[in-house]
Amino acid sequence: MHILGLIPARGGSKAIRKKNIALLAGKPLLAYTCEAALASRRLTRVLLNTDDPEIAEVGRACGVDAPFMRPADLAADDTPILPVIQHALGWLKEQQHYLADIVVLLQPTSPLRRAEHVDAAVDLLVESGADTVVSVVAVPHHFNPFSLMLLDEQGYLTPFGAGPMILRRQDKPRVYARNGPAILVIRRETIEQGKLYGDRTLPYEMDAASSVDIDSPDDLTLAEFWLKRL
Repeated sequence: MHILGLIPARGGSKAIRKKNIALLAGKPLLAYTCEAALASRRLTRVLLNTDDPEIAEVGRACGVDAPFMRPADLAADDTPILPVIQHALGWLKEQQHYLADIVVLLQPTSPLRRAEHVDAAVDLLVESGADTVVSVVAVPHHFNPFSLMLLDEQGYLTPFGAGPMILRRQDKPRVYARNGPAILVIRRETIEQGKLYGDRTLPYEMDAASSVDIDSPDDLTLAEFWLKRL
């Protein structure tokens, strides 16, 4: 089984310039994902997908292959990730006759995701027969949908959803949020159907510390804190 670890790392970033290679505890942010991918026992190949030559060089220095540059029209702020994956798979098939059975998308903005997380998510997909496995984190009870409220036209608070409010934490259903996602495991057939999330999508739960997602300079500070703690 060919299991491709794909690391998407475009050069453009507004909140943090060249975010994917910003320094975190003395190392480029990208290095943490490269290390986790290369240490995985389940990934049979790891590939960096970028439009930026500098990022490509950092990736290669970390030991990850970057055999082509992503086209500019797939590197805009609003470019969805699905066509990026489809382009990469198409290039590998046409240029190297390589056909992945499973794609594992690993965002470089999740530096605390480790190899054991990647392997567990892949194992879950393979053993369950699911179409997709996505990493999630449990939503704190005070952000639970049953805790949310809106302001009505008179400025009074009203429940966000229909029905009575649930006040006790113990009575609220457990809900999850994608944590980036740090890991997205997808069967090739699902991608060929034009989907990331198939009809049979399973969650792979990660703890809050491992789920830190870098979006702003404050997130880099938080990630460095957890790196030192862990």
